[in-house]
Amino acid sequence: MTTFEAAQLVAAREIRTKLRDKAFLFSTVFFLIIVLASIMLPSLLNGGATKVAVVGDTSISALRADGLDVQTVADQATAERLVRDGDVDAAVLPGPEVVAKDDRPGDVVQALSTEPTVRLLETSAVNPFLKVIVPIAFAMLFFFTSFTFGMQIAQSVVEEKQTRIVEILVSSVPVRALLAGKVAALTLLAFAQVALLALVAVVGMSATDAAPGLVSAVLPAVGWFVPFFVLGFVMLAALWAGVGALASRQEELTSTTVPVQMLVLIPFFLAISVPHDGVLMKVLSYIPFSSPIAMPIRLFDGEAAGWEPAVALILLAGTAVALLGVGARVYSGSLLKTQVRTNFMAALRKA
Repeated sequence: MTTFEAAQLVAAREIRTKLRDKAFLFSTVFFLIIVLASIMLPSLLNGGATKVAVVGDTSISALRADGLDVQTVADQATAERLVRDGDVDAAVLPGPEVVAKDDRPGDVVQALSTEPTVRLLETSAVNPFLKVIVPIAFAMLFFFTSFTFGMQIAQSVVEEKQTRIVEILVSSVPVRALLAGKVAALTLLAFAQVALLALVAVVGMSATDAAPGLVSAVLPAVGWFVPFFVLGFVMLAALWAGVGALASRQEELTSTTVPVQMLVLIPFFLAISVPHDGVLMKVLSYIPFSSPIAMPIRLFDGEAAGWEPAVALILLAGTAVALLGVGARVYSGSLLKTQVRTNFMAALRKA
């Protein structure tokens, strides 16, 4: 059996194990529910368009232009009765005069108000709220996926060491094939989970008309996010496996995985807290540990030149190759030490 065939065998085993894992399936369903709820709840809570009864026809065009549900009634008494019965939210009488039951209908008043003409020098088809929430979504996708799947890689390695299964595995397949199979399987599962969440989000927003112009605006950033996500995840996955192998039992993972946790946490908080058009954000988009978050955000905001993501991706790929080597050496040097915790530098030297 070649190393490649052995890695394929390990990857298939890891995928089968994960797909039978109730915790993994539950977390996927839970995230799907969160995504759907965040999209559907605002529309459900709003209760649809405001219903307005109108006497006459002078205000109908202005009200409908603002997306209000307008129905024409014969006289003032009928309009007021509909308001009292709760059949409509407000009524517009000649004058115009707005009638409501117990709360001022701001959207109706705004539709009937005369506003000055506004000319924007830089227009955007994306809602301002979505310009804030989409970058946060990019950051959280990479952060939660790399953190949760990374911890699962480390826990899987320690579990195999504790149960001594690793000794059987190493006698059957090369250590590097074992690591490659784990990284490949978890990368595939992580990407599949993110793709599923993204698909549900797009379908949900299209069904609720929550994001006019969003798909066309976000596609270029998503196109670059995919390779950044894959390379960034692979880069960190090898390190997660390496520091996981340093521990001899699950309780030691808290301390052995701290360095990699910081490599995930610090770039995440920096990317979502610094100004998107500032110098620090530009620097973060080139640093390999933060570029999977920062560069897609800059692309979505229109702050990055066409050549910048290519350069950042090359830097990320080079770092990923280097850290794959480091992670593999640490993993190989500590995997069979099942009785005691291994020092990072000692594992690196022993390999």
